[in-house]
Amino acid sequence: MSWSMMSRSFQRLAMAGVLAGAGCVLAMGPAEAGNTPPKTVPVRLLSLNDFHGNLEPPTGSSGRMVDETGATVDAGGAAYAATHLKQMSDKNTLKVAQGDLIGATPLISAAFHDEPSVEFLGKVGVTASAVGNHEFDEGYAELRRIMNGGCHPVDGCSPAGEWKGADYSYLGANVIFKRPTQSAERQALDALGGKNTTALRDLLKEYGIPALPPVAIRWMNGVPIGFIGLVTQTTPNIVTAEGIKDLEFIDEVKAANVASKLLRIVGVRAQVVLVHEGDQVTAGQSPDACSAQPGAGNRIATQVDAEIDMILSGHSHQAYLCTVTDPKGGTRLYSQGGSFGRVITKVDFRVDVKTRDVVRSSVVADNQVVTRTVTPDPEISAFVQTWKDRVASVANKPIGKITADIPNTASASGESPLGNLIADGQLVAAKTGGNAQIALMNPGGVRTGLTYAGSPAGEGDGVVTYGEAFAVQPFNNLLQVVTLTGAQLKTVLEQQFTGGPNNQAFTKILQPSSNFTYTYSASAPWGSKVSNMKIDGVDVTDTQTIRVAANNFLVGGGDAFLAFRDGTDLWSGPLDIDAFAAYFAANPSITPPVPNHITVVP
Repeated sequence: MSWSMMSRSFQRLAMAGVLAGAGCVLAMGPAEAGNTPPKTVPVRLLSLNDFHGNLEPPTGSSGRMVDETGATVDAGGAAYAATHLKQMSDKNTLKVAQGDLIGATPLISAAFHDEPSVEFLGKVGVTASAVGNHEFDEGYAELRRIMNGGCHPVDGCSPAGEWKGADYSYLGANVIFKRPTQSAERQALDALGGKNTTALRDLLKEYGIPALPPVAIRWMNGVPIGFIGLVTQTTPNIVTAEGIKDLEFIDEVKAANVASKLLRIVGVRAQVVLVHEGDQVTAGQSPDACSAQPGAGNRIATQVDAEIDMILSGHSHQAYLCTVTDPKGGTRLYSQGGSFGRVITKVDFRVDVKTRDVVRSSVVADNQVVTRTVTPDPEISAFVQTWKDRVASVANKPIGKITADIPNTASASGESPLGNLIADGQLVAAKTGGNAQIALMNPGGVRTGLTYAGSPAGEGDGVVTYGEAFAVQPFNNLLQVVTLTGAQLKTVLEQQFTGGPNNQAFTKILQPSSNFTYTYSASAPWGSKVSNMKIDGVDVTDTQTIRVAANNFLVGGGDAFLAFRDGTDLWSGPLDIDAFAAYFAANPSITPPVPNHITVVP
């Protein structure tokens, strides 16, 4: 939703509030009489989360899902999702999403800055979505372009012509400006009902000036439904710092409560949170089971204002349907629908026409697997094929060969053959110009393995295409080099483990280049876990300086590796995918590295 669209919505609702205060009847239907139960109207929500640009059916484990019977079935793909959405839709339906619709996407979408994926979501009728952390992968300015339109400032227009902007609203109630300008403040006030509205002005003072629309309001069967968008407050730790340097990501609960007040001011009582944060589950459960293990998502679901009727979540790529207790003891839905377009969450409920609030006892939810046993939607099939044809010349270009599978599966030490290979390639690319001595790669940036059989053709000749390499590293991060002392490098490695001041959520072992070795003890206290660091077999001292190559996500302190920010003499080089492709060009036949650079002791 643009700010101007939001302004019109709020002006309409503000007028409704004035009429209500004057004693006018707001219900759009026959008057109630006697003891007749309050009239209700039906609403259906269909939601997606963490689509990640999977226009084509995802492959491997990413393209399978456990269904309600416990069977593992093939799932996902835009054309199949479109068919399921049509079959599940009725005249009472609103379609929404919970973020990460774009970013970390396959080449068919990423090559065109995800415009194809956003267009697809508009075609199937998504009306509002929370932003996810991956919506910020290319920075706030690029997100605004995706929302509002215009050609990419560097790459220009896609083959489809000038980008028209998203057909749905991106929402982020907990994304605020660090240093808002007066024009941003005026724009927000105007959009939220007018600069002379004292209550709205007070709300903005309470939590800041939003950088994105915090809420969207949609009318269904004569009643307004309010959607509050939230993104994980850990976003600054998991996206590139430069792209969000002007933004602050505040506590989700605080922001949701302010947004709820905002909706109440204009008379919206039926309130739904779309939040890009969620929990892990017990593996192998039905998508309809409440298998979520209480964590960050559950905290939000149980602590946001009792006025909020349900919480649809994302981020953790899991499927669950839970009932949680709100702060006043009421019950409400807390759900998530997997990832990659493999599950659609259907929520049916009724809204009281007189109170305009959700009748929570009427809420019925179902996580429906997007099976591939249905006929794919012909319009979306043709749409996907068009973009597949447009990207084919790039995707199918061979860049080298491998002699066997190179998996991204972690060994006992936490390093993987593919992680080591990427780090080796980055070290070579950063030596000239950056004077790199070692390289470190974040494991979360290695998205899939390389197979000897290849994909999708499966010839079994070991050929690696650009498209396959891109699937491994889809983020378009810059390769950078900084100078760290030996002591600072040790701190970086200590930050791989939980228990330290950087609040690492779980152990994340950085993938080292082959010339860097060290030892760690998982049982040792934080700060004393890492020892015996060597570069090319030579001991590292605390005082020596080391040129360390890493992507700009890590250099900016991503994944809670805050000690990288202490680096000096920053050098920026090529994109990580270009460094990877160049390494294949220089080494036409690559044997899988042995992940034995880290020694683990008790």
